Amino acid sequence: MDKVKIKKSELLEIVTKNRAEHRSIFEKALEGYKAQVIAELEVMLAEARSGKRIRRHVQLEEPMDQTKEYDRVVRMLELSQDDIIELTLPEFSQYVMDDWRWKDQFLASASTYSVR
Repeated sequence: MDKVKIKKSELLEIVTKNRAEHRSIFEKALEGYKAQVIAELEVMLAEARSGKRIRRHVQLEEPMDQTKEYDRVVRMLELSQDDIIELTLPEFSQYVMDDWRWKDQFLASASTYSVR
């Protein structure tokens, strides 16, 4: 089976739920990231004040936010005139199973800053 037909309302509900989960993970990771950046800057400031070598870079990777990917799909579905949406296997993997090409990297990045 290369394609599947899904009710637009069900697909929209699934993608919206996946978006909310993604956004929640991102926001928690962003909070942790900001806290780590502030802590690192405070250490750098203390080192500079005590006459130690002045570091000018914070080596922390900012969490990825892919919310726009979900927003694009949600908007596409909202504007669709079709009640039934036909998805290919890759689309099904992304929209329904929430398995995007960037998902592993996103989760790895987010887990650096949060417990999720």
